[in-house]
Amino acid sequence: MQTFYMTDAGKVRTHNEDNVTIISNKNNEFILAVADGMGGHKAGEVASNIAIEYLTEEFETMETMGKKEDAIDWLRNVVKKINEKIFSYTKENPESKGMGTTLVVAIKTNDYILYGNIGDSSGYVIKNEKLHKVTKDHTLVNLLVSTGELTPEQAKFHPRKNLLTRALGANDPIEIDIFDVDNTVSGLFLCSDGLTNMVTDEQIEKVLNSSSSIEEQVEKLIKKSNMRGGTDNISIAYLKKESGDL
Repeated sequence: MQTFYMTDAGKVRTHNEDNVTIISNKNNEFILAVADGMGGHKAGEVASNIAIEYLTEEFETMETMGKKEDAIDWLRNVVKKINEKIFSYTKENPESKGMGTTLVVAIKTNDYILYGNIGDSSGYVIKNEKLHKVTKDHTLVNLLVSTGELTPEQAKFHPRKNLLTRALGANDPIEIDIFDVDNTVSGLFLCSDGLTNMVTDEQIEKVLNSSSSIEEQVEKLIKKSNMRGGTDNISIAYLKKESGDL
């Protein structure tokens, strides 16, 4: 199993409000996560940090994720707790009012792969050298596309395309969408919208199919985003199976 993650502030933002991680245990179980924070006065940075830190802490206290049903329950409970922590922080620090974060998570064990998301950070899988998006963005434009009020093409250039309909720290109670993924995929790829707003899925796929190392591929995608303007923070978490890996 090869893994690599990276985050970059981009070309426009003065600081990075994204947080990203990949963690594993001795049972060959992995968690990949990307959180894209929002809110003024560096508050987005705090929210995304709360999400990734708590997720990491909880994963590290467990010996194993257990069955798929256990992992789903665990993820729902962790997300509920993160939401409570963000609201609690906002209450104690009124200047951070309005802060929140997206969260996209992938859980990989030898028996199953689960994805979960809140907001518009994206989760993809790679199968037969093709990139497939698993998660569905919680945005106003995505809602309008699903009701037929906008075409996917119109949504791409909509002035309010980044307006979220769901985020940690913004909705209470919060619900995470969970997706059961085919365990035979060859790669798991998570990113913040700082990448997907600058680089197309086809361009991502082309880079991931190149012969360069996993580190070089991730660095190249971040570089491409920055060359196209780098208007937002960019984060990527990538797991690539090697031959013989479960």
